[in-house]
Amino acid sequence: MTDVIVVGGGIIGLTAAVRLQQRGADVRLWTADEPARTVSSVAAAVWFPTRVDGDPRVLRWAAGSYAEFRRQIDAGVPGTLLMPTRNLHRHRITELPWWAAAAGHVELRDGTGPYPNEVLFHAPVAEMDVYLEWLAGQVKHVHRRVVDRLEDVPAPVVVNATGLAAGKLCDDPAVQPARGHVVVVANPGLTESLRDSDDPAGVTYVHPRSRDVVLGGSFDVGRGDTTPDPAEAAAIVERCTKLVPRLAGAEVLADRIGLRPVRRGGPRVEREDTPDGRRIVHAYGHGGAGMTLAWGCADEVTRLALD
Repeated sequence: MTDVIVVGGGIIGLTAAVRLQQRGADVRLWTADEPARTVSSVAAAVWFPTRVDGDPRVLRWAAGSYAEFRRQIDAGVPGTLLMPTRNLHRHRITELPWWAAAAGHVELRDGTGPYPNEVLFHAPVAEMDVYLEWLAGQVKHVHRRVVDRLEDVPAPVVVNATGLAAGKLCDDPAVQPARGHVVVVANPGLTESLRDSDDPAGVTYVHPRSRDVVLGGSFDVGRGDTTPDPAEAAAIVERCTKLVPRLAGAEVLADRIGLRPVRRGGPRVEREDTPDGRRIVHAYGHGGAGMTLAWGCADEVTRLALD
């Protein structure tokens, strides 16, 4: 049985640990923070390959994750649901987007008003407060540990799923934060997600969940502070209410800011063989698409680690 230590307790590390266990590995997960306190917990966590390029690897990861989430939804995994979704396009498109091949049935329709097109599909959603707890419960051994050097992790196979911290651990200057701001409000009865990525006032999305609605947002690459910004929060609510008037007067439940771990050149998912005979499998830099790519990446991490 292969001894593996996964470093990082966000959704990338947790899904990798689960897949490795399923392959029969003896897995321990080390995390500096409880999974509920990682940046994954702030995510709206609606399946969509946000700001990642459509290369074949990304498409494969996205498809694998979509299929796994659909399976989990059908199985009644806590914190998972399927949401009808419309992506609104301000510039006419003539063919389906590159990611459509990963997302089951996808339609391109004419839109209205400022939106000449709409792309319709069903998006898996993970309610992270519930889902991360469930995921962590699937991992047999979870330990709170801070890692300063990957070389010091005592296992023949190490999975580096440390997100933003990987920039320092791997001396990787391509890693940088992308500040994301969301506002959570009470759900007035919405049952459809909408996304306007081209809103000139800022990226705008409305993602209902079973108990609330996530309103977004922002994607400020290079900005690393998590200081509350009431004016920014108010602007998010205003944009979203303009898009979905039923949100007018909805009670604000939370105001959250997280730092997405983006990486120039895309996610790093690859194996490094060290001079002392160990394997380090890197899996970081997923930016705002962690949930969307997690299970597909976990499959690849498992192959790199064990095959």
